Amino acid sequence: MSPRLRWALVAVVLVVAAAVALWPRSDDPAAPAAPTTPAADLAPARQAAALTGCAVSPQRAQALADSTATCLATGRQVDAAAVLGGRDVLVNVWATWCQPCREELPVLAEYAAGPGALPVVGLAVQSPEGDALQLLTALGVRFPNLLDGAGSVTRALRVPDALPASYLVRADGTAEFITQPRLFRSVDDVRATAARLGGGTR
Repeated sequence: MSPRLRWALVAVVLVVAAAVALWPRSDDPAAPAAPTTPAADLAPARQAAALTGCAVSPQRAQALADSTATCLATGRQVDAAAVLGGRDVLVNVWATWCQPCREELPVLAEYAAGPGALPVVGLAVQSPEGDALQLLTALGVRFPNLLDGAGSVTRALRVPDALPASYLVRADGTAEFITQPRLFRSVDDVRATAARLGGGTR
């Protein structure tokens, strides 16, 4: 091979190497990230829902230790054990796809607005946040609601697959699954259950 041909080959190799080095790579960690779709602005949906805020107690429900959820009134992460601690609370677990839940939620809202009622807190599961807010708005439900997006509250309460499911979370931090009745069909049902379980009034 002549020296001239050898140097020509070297030059070609150098040009190819430079081109490869400068070619843009999608997996380059220094490369700018691809634009992502911005999260939906749920502020109008929250305003329309007009939910009561998630009050936090210095006492925590032991049954819900290390459980976090989203307060649907604000969109902020909260300590579920603190929201449900320090008093007897009726917790109703529901989902947007659950038809019996749609029938029960207004009953609980009517009960919660009455005199001497236990505090009621909803727990939305397996549901997009925006859809949960829209359903509560449509049903006229205003009591505090949490969204268990990560499932930590669901696991702590051992929520069954069939919904709705209700619990009495007591002031001592324990939780009792309500089996009779499984579905509240009237305000009288809720009042009778609260009286039978010995839940304190607010």
